[in-house]
Amino acid sequence: MKVLVLMKQVPDTETRIKIRPDSQRIVEDGIKWVINPYDEFAVEEALRIREKFGGEVVIVSLGPKRVEEAVRQSLAMGADRAVVIESEEIPELHLVVQALAKIVEDEGFDLILTGKQAVDDDSAQVGPMLAARLGLPHASIVIKMDIDEDQKKLRVERELEGATEVVELPFPAVLTAQRGLNEPRYPTLPNIMKAKKKEVKRIALDSLTLDGSQRVRLIQLTPPPERPEPTVLTGDPVETAKKLAQLLHEQAKVI
Repeated sequence: MKVLVLMKQVPDTETRIKIRPDSQRIVEDGIKWVINPYDEFAVEEALRIREKFGGEVVIVSLGPKRVEEAVRQSLAMGADRAVVIESEEIPELHLVVQALAKIVEDEGFDLILTGKQAVDDDSAQVGPMLAARLGLPHASIVIKMDIDEDQKKLRVERELEGATEVVELPFPAVLTAQRGLNEPRYPTLPNIMKAKKKEVKRIALDSLTLDGSQRVRLIQLTPPPERPEPTVLTGDPVETAKKLAQLLHEQAKVI
């Protein structure tokens, strides 16, 4: 079974983000870059599928040269090879999806996995948009997966708010992984050394023919508003409770 994993490199979640003066990008100096955490679940699940059914796990990523560090980490986890679409600037989302679609069509696949969202932009759109573009069935926020290889079908559990949904899909399909699907493995030293020799195919974004006629344009990036200083209530419990109720009503406006 051939599984493609769409992987994105993102700033570490503990990085303090600053916005450039042009309000279009973030300041990248000093940022620690990592594999998108939700994509790690997708990589791990792909490796488990290969271990059970055989086949190949291929990482597909898009970004500048620094992306190779995250790609090599995925290869050290156990992926077989990778394809990197090289672009110093990350294009608009619909162009990203077009570029990814061209690669997965060229590669061929039985299953496409990716994280439910990237922790930098939180759009959660790549999986659904790619499935729509390729005309494939899709399930998002997957927390459990069973494969019936003989009948060429998947049975997955999706996490909903306050519930779990069970869905059956035919192959090929696109799934997005949620926390809880598995526990990603750590690369071992021998696999880290092997990853240095694994194939990473590089394709320039400019070499792909993309349709830029439908545009979603970024207007401005702005930081979230500063949080106000917390109000600490002390003293007599009865008076404190009264004051708390007053603040919840007048300031927080939740009662």
